[in-house]
Amino acid sequence: MKFSYIGKLLTVCLFLFSCKNQGSIESSSEDISVIAVGSCNKMSVDQSIWDNIELQSPDLFVWLGDIIYGDTDDMEVLRGKYNALKTHPEYVDFLSRTKVIGVWDDHDYGLNDGGKEFLMKKESRDVLLEFLDVPSEDDIWNREGAYSSYEMGTGSKKVKLILLDSRYFRDALKDATNPDLRYEPNPVGDILGEEQWAWLENELRNSDAAVHIIGNGIQVIPEDHGFEKWANLPQARNRLFDLIQEIKPSNTILLSGDRHISEISKIDLPDLDYPLYELTASGMTHTWREAWEEVNQHRIGDHVRARNYGLIKVDWSKEPLEITFEIRGLENTLYKAEKLLL
Repeated sequence: MKFSYIGKLLTVCLFLFSCKNQGSIESSSEDISVIAVGSCNKMSVDQSIWDNIELQSPDLFVWLGDIIYGDTDDMEVLRGKYNALKTHPEYVDFLSRTKVIGVWDDHDYGLNDGGKEFLMKKESRDVLLEFLDVPSEDDIWNREGAYSSYEMGTGSKKVKLILLDSRYFRDALKDATNPDLRYEPNPVGDILGEEQWAWLENELRNSDAAVHIIGNGIQVIPEDHGFEKWANLPQARNRLFDLIQEIKPSNTILLSGDRHISEISKIDLPDLDYPLYELTASGMTHTWREAWEEVNQHRIGDHVRARNYGLIKVDWSKEPLEITFEIRGLENTLYKAEKLLL
């Protein structure tokens, strides 16, 4: 049953005076079957997407960046924008029912298309963790960057969710000489930094999870468009693919945001015995103003330009287990569904 608007305002008041956040998550033994994901959320735009996501009864929601449009090195401005979202009635209502974790992209990082050069990155990281109500005893507070991992479920139903920070350590992008592109590949640049690479390898090597989900702000598989993507730093992209092929973690899938469209991509890696899929979920409050053709040689079907969020559904009753990507929008519209062949 939905709250009335007055009821939601009351929820905001209760939230402000409560010291217990019901939206945070630590590793837990609770089984996870439905994960909702999204990115690109402007506070100046209608927030009714939250009621639509709630209709799916997700066990968890994952931010994939651009939680807010901060674009500032003033941490009080950034904090104020996060707080405006955190006290918005629709989001407060959602938080009271659904666990939330996440990682940033550029606009909530504070610098459009920014990387390691951003002078306020440590301060901005702390503001992000405050917004997400990450406990003070969490190890993330004791290291650089905003990367994190979570284990949920037990035994044959264990899910490991890894959120990578593709901002804090990222080398400079290379401006394109082609006027139709924004960036071209920087053949020697890195994205994660050596400490995060070592952490990621350890997280994968020592995992017995049945499903591995690796999320970050920018697209990993697509390589044709001229905007931000892992393919702008091909050495890092190849290193990630090589790591996955070497370790072969079971049922690995990728998540990303950023693009103001949603799509599903797939690539066959030579030394991985299942296809690698990526769900890009972007455009919770806004998408492309105009439609245009954008090549993605790895895309399955068409992209989705309407306001949307993504779902990962795991059917544990199937043998082998069944994972489905969905892209949904307002009025419970199902735009796209893809059963993964893992």
